[in-house]
Amino acid sequence: MSNDNRNFSYMIARFFRVYLPGERGFSEMTISSYRDTFKQFIPFCQNTLGKVPEKIQMSDFSRDLIIAFLKKLEDDGKSISTRNQRLAALKCFFKYVQYSYPEFIDITRAISCIHIKKQPETIVNYITVEGVSHILQQPDMRTKRGYRDMLMLAMMYDTAARVTEVTEIRIGDIRTTSPSTVVLHGKGSKDRIVPLSSKTANLVQAYIEQAGLDNPSFYDKYLFVNRSGEKLTRAGVAYILRKYVTVAHKEFPALIPDLFSPHCMRHSKAMHLLQAGVAIIYIRDFLGHSSIKTTEVYAKADSKSKRAALEAAYCDVLPPANEFLPSWNDDKSLMQFLNSLCK
Repeated sequence: MSNDNRNFSYMIARFFRVYLPGERGFSEMTISSYRDTFKQFIPFCQNTLGKVPEKIQMSDFSRDLIIAFLKKLEDDGKSISTRNQRLAALKCFFKYVQYSYPEFIDITRAISCIHIKKQPETIVNYITVEGVSHILQQPDMRTKRGYRDMLMLAMMYDTAARVTEVTEIRIGDIRTTSPSTVVLHGKGSKDRIVPLSSKTANLVQAYIEQAGLDNPSFYDKYLFVNRSGEKLTRAGVAYILRKYVTVAHKEFPALIPDLFSPHCMRHSKAMHLLQAGVAIIYIRDFLGHSSIKTTEVYAKADSKSKRAALEAAYCDVLPPANEFLPSWNDDKSLMQFLNSLCK
């Protein structure tokens, strides 16, 4: 095998052009995430090793180098989740190197043994149905842009779609006749069909007709586009939501938090389904989770349903309270003893 074929730059090119899309069948979204990892990792290696990227060799890598990179991510304020995502991308690359270039097995094995870092349990931020309603009432539906914004927010809630799933919706993905559905293009190239409420379906149909997009020739066009006619970006969706959340928060601060991300809309829909009595296994499919364990976070966070269930099963076995309770402060020596502790 020539030295060129064992060059780090060559391996990276093959990894992204052949291995990820061809052998693994990874989606464009996942490949983009892996690309971002190496856009951070390669400059780090350049500064640490003192070599330009084209001169970096596989023999330059080590377990300590990877751990140092992960530590820098955390030092720069990146979350544990981001740190683990970057590690997953790196381990995938070195796994590819391990079976493609067995002579580097000692290096790749050492790196593959690096563990993901335990992170705090996910906190589910969500708001009530009333809170969601107030947000959806903020856009001015009398304008084309206001109608688009309201419809986009309604679709986000009604389908519990991820931000990227919302931006990827095309006209042909939507069925407005009964039973109304939309095809969401999820992570890992996993598409799923999600039901639409009749109200949302009617709003979509009216929007499509008003925009003149009800011709089959437009079925491949994105539903939500910007002024230039291009699909909205993640940042664009976040900006639109933020604009209306800010206004709604000022009017209803008790119902709507100041910080409310697009993913919080997804969380809110999931919690509302759970509180309505929908089985968690159906919520898993609705959200597009690959494992029920991911969905269980909503059951753990649903304190309202827990309290209702416990109160419904409550058995009155306690004696009534005595209105003539003795004073627990009468035992001066005990109080003095307690006060003397931990001094």
